[in-house]
Amino acid sequence: MAKLRLGVIGAGSWTVASHLPQLSKRRDDVEFVAVARKGPEALKKIQSDWGFQIASEDYVDVLDAGVDICLIASPSGLHHEQAKAALESGAHVLVEKPMTIRPDDAWDLVDTAAALGRHLVVSFGWNYRPMMHTAKQLMDEHGVGNVEHLMLHMASQTRELLLGTGAYPDAAPDSIPETRTWTDPALSGGGYAQAQLSHALAMALWLTDLRASEVFAFMSGPPEATVELHDAAAIRFEGGAIGTMDGGSDHLNAGANKHQLELRVIGSEGQFQVDFEREAVWLFRAPNIDYRPTLEPNAGLYDCVGPPHALVDLALGQTDVNRSPGWLGARTVEILDACYRSAASGAVATIHTRAHEGA
Repeated sequence: MAKLRLGVIGAGSWTVASHLPQLSKRRDDVEFVAVARKGPEALKKIQSDWGFQIASEDYVDVLDAGVDICLIASPSGLHHEQAKAALESGAHVLVEKPMTIRPDDAWDLVDTAAALGRHLVVSFGWNYRPMMHTAKQLMDEHGVGNVEHLMLHMASQTRELLLGTGAYPDAAPDSIPETRTWTDPALSGGGYAQAQLSHALAMALWLTDLRASEVFAFMSGPPEATVELHDAAAIRFEGGAIGTMDGGSDHLNAGANKHQLELRVIGSEGQFQVDFEREAVWLFRAPNIDYRPTLEPNAGLYDCVGPPHALVDLALGQTDVNRSPGWLGARTVEILDACYRSAASGAVATIHTRAHEGA
């Protein structure tokens, strides 16, 4: 069987540390065809290291090569233009998080993929971890009734990254993250919320199927920061549920790179908890449903193994399961955009939703 032709747009630190090794070492059904990134020296090295046939600083050259699947891992502010072009070229697309900066752009990608019959996967690695499979199964099979309240908390070692003074713990040693990708709001859309709370929201919205309607947010960081390092928000969801979300940038030397990531949910008929730092999943539903599954050590550690393999399997027709679909990415962008608007204005930000179907 012919191999899927892979194109990569934006071959930065995380692409080199995670995506390319996954597709190179674990797939024999993918051909590395074309790659684009800025910087001729780095581009030449990536072409040599990974065997790409074509290497260019212009992403259009990747699409002109004729690719079946395309990874978009450029700065967030470029995602919409590049992912839409990739979809329109006929490729199935994996786009890094955050999916886009603007909600309308995110939903446009969802609409474009649907109209063209292409798969659109967002790079939310936690959604593919076995621990999340367990949590999702419990919520789907039992649930907690109508969700009334949730609490979402996250903290991770991104302080130096967002200040432009260092990298993240898992950065590839020979490919240091480009500072502007994280610290220039025009490229990143913001700081911690874009870089990390996008993950947390994808986990929470996947488990609860909620969609936000209003957000009030505060953001902060030290005087030298160009983007925020810390976030706190109150959220109202469609259907009446309310909740809180917070996130903070830990110091790089704060120990092992194990993220604080926890979701607690209260519903009309029960409650639910998932804690990736402490490897805990618990669902209680009155009167006698009480599940506390045993999890493997380090079950909550992050990796991004799932999304690139999901893209390949979907493109080959080997699965129809997408645990990080475009509509989920768009719902996270809605909340992130409202957070930044609220923090800037000091007022509640309304999410102007368009009619879209979910899962």
